Amino acid sequence: MKTSWLWALAWLLAGPLAAQPRTYCNPIDIDYRYNYEQLNDSISYRSAADPVIINHRGEYYLFATISGGWWHSPDLATWRFVTPDKWPMEDMCAPAALSVRDTLYLFQSTFEQRPIFYSLQPAQGKLRFYNRWLPRLPPLIGPWDPALFHDPDTERWYMYWGSSNNFPLFGAELDKNRRLTYKNPADYRPLIFLHPEKHGWERFGPNHTSPIKPFMEGAWMTKHRGQYFLQYGAPGTEYNVYANGTYVGSHPLGPFTYAPYNPISYRPGGFATGAGHGNTFQDNYGNYWNTGTCWVAVNWNFERRIVMFPAGFDADNQLFANTRFGDWPHWLPTRRWQQKDELFTGWMLLNYRKPATASSTLDTLQAQRVTDENPRTFWVARHNRPGEWLATDLGAPCRVHAVQVNFTDYRSNLFATDSTVYTAFKISTSLNGTDWQAVADLTQGPRRDRACAYVELPAPVRARYLRYEHGHVAAPHLAISALRVFGQGEGRGPATPRSLQVRRQTDARNADVNWQPVPGAVGYNILWGIAPGKLYQTYQVWAEAPPQLELRALTVGQTYYFAIEAFNENGVSKVSEVVGPR
Repeated sequence: MKTSWLWALAWLLAGPLAAQPRTYCNPIDIDYRYNYEQLNDSISYRSAADPVIINHRGEYYLFATISGGWWHSPDLATWRFVTPDKWPMEDMCAPAALSVRDTLYLFQSTFEQRPIFYSLQPAQGKLRFYNRWLPRLPPLIGPWDPALFHDPDTERWYMYWGSSNNFPLFGAELDKNRRLTYKNPADYRPLIFLHPEKHGWERFGPNHTSPIKPFMEGAWMTKHRGQYFLQYGAPGTEYNVYANGTYVGSHPLGPFTYAPYNPISYRPGGFATGAGHGNTFQDNYGNYWNTGTCWVAVNWNFERRIVMFPAGFDADNQLFANTRFGDWPHWLPTRRWQQKDELFTGWMLLNYRKPATASSTLDTLQAQRVTDENPRTFWVARHNRPGEWLATDLGAPCRVHAVQVNFTDYRSNLFATDSTVYTAFKISTSLNGTDWQAVADLTQGPRRDRACAYVELPAPVRARYLRYEHGHVAAPHLAISALRVFGQGEGRGPATPRSLQVRRQTDARNADVNWQPVPGAVGYNILWGIAPGKLYQTYQVWAEAPPQLELRALTVGQTYYFAIEAFNENGVSKVSEVVGPR
C-alpha cells in the first residue's frame, strides 16, 4: 500500500537507528494527548484509556478516550496520530469502532442523540456522517461505552453498551436498512450484571479490598467457532486489578453464561498494572490481541496509559490473554504463533532497584525512584535543559537489547498538544562508567511526543552502565518515572521455587499462596487457571516482599490449579509442579 511505503521511507530517512522495530513494550509507545480531564482542577497531564484497535484493510487504527483523533499503524509498532478533517460535536469518550469490508464505523459514548460516523479513508482522517441520529434512550441508560458488532454469518448488526455500578450491560439490534438505527428503540435488553459476591475479581479497590460497589463497562463482542463472547471491564479503572472478563452465548443477544475461567485479561502486578476496558482484535496473521487500560495516577486517579497483550482461543474455545511478563518486550509477530509464550523475547529487566544517579535533583525527587518499577514515583531534574542526565548501574556487564523511558507530567502547564510538544534524548552505554558509546539518538529525525518511549537497539550492546542524556520535553520539568533496561545478564537464572502451597479461605473468592524463596530471584510469577494445562492467569510479585500472596480474584464454586516460576536478570526458572485442585 502507498501508506506503508511512505512509513518505510520515513524510517529510512530518520537514520540508522530507526530500523523497523521487531518488538514492542507496554505501555505502548504513542504520543499520548493532553486531554480534557486535566481541566477539572487545572492539572496538566497526558493520558489515554478505553482503547479499541481495529484491523482495517490490513492496517491498524487505535481509538481512545478524549484524544482529538486516532492513531494509524501499518505494523502495531509505529503509530502516527491522525487528526480528522471533520470532528463531531465534541471529542469522543470510549468510542466504538468497527471495520466491515471497505468501511470503518465510529460512534461515541453518549446519553444524548448522536450519529454514527464512517470513513473510507481513515489514514487521511476523512470522516463522514453515516446516519444523523440514533434515537435517544431513557436517561442514564446510555449508550455509554458502546461497542458495534457485525455478524458476518447473518449480516445482522448489534450494539452493546453500559458503564455503571448500578446498571448492567445492555444490547440491541441495529437496522442496516435504516442506516444502523435501532430496529426498535424500546427493544434494548439487559444482558449481564456483576456478581462480586461470587466473582472475587469483580470486587472494587486495590487488590479487590474495597466494599464500594464495583463498576462494569467497556463492552466488546467477539465471535469465534459459532460462540459469542460478550466482554466487559471491571471493577474500576483506577486500580491495579482492572481486568477484562467475558460471558459466552450462542446468540448475539444471549442468553449468556459466565465463563468459569474469568477474568480473561488480568495484570495486577508489575509496572503497567491494569488490563481492563479494551477490545479483542486479529492481526494480519490471524493472531488475536486483547487491549486494555493501565493505571498511572500521578496527577489524577484517571491518568492512564494503553496496553495490549497476545490473546487467543484454546482447543476448548476458551478465550484468554497472556499477561505473563506483560510489560516487558515482546516480539511483533511475523506469522501465526503456535505457543502462547513464544512472543516473549526473553529480554529480562536488568535494573530493578539497581543504583541510579543524575546530573541534578529537584527537592527530594531522587534518581533512585526510576528503578523501583512504580509509575507513581519519579525523578525530577533541577532544570529542564539539554545535557541533564540520568544513569543506572546494572551491577555487572549485560547484553542490552532495549530501553524504555517513561516520562511524568510533574507540575505541568500544557493543555494542548502541538508541534512544540515532543521528547528528544540520547541513550549511551558504558562498561566502566567512564567511556561512553552512543547507542540511540532520538534528537534526530521526525519529532513526536513519547511519554512511554520504547527504544529497541538495532543490535545488542554489552554494557554495565546506561545513561539517558536529555534533549527536550515541552513541560516545565524534566520528570521520569522509569528508566527500564531490558536484555540478558551473563549469570545463571534462578532455581524453580519449591514448596508451593495454596489454601482457599473460608471466603472461597480468596486463596493464600505461599512458597519457599529462591536465592538470587528478583521476582516470581504466580500462575493459575481452571485446569493444569490452562494456567493462563499471572500475578507478578517482587522478591523483596514476603514469599506469600493473598489472591482475591477467584470464583466461588470453581476449582483452580496453581504453579510458580522465579526470574532474575539472567532468565526464568522452570515452572514448578502444578498444585491443585484447590
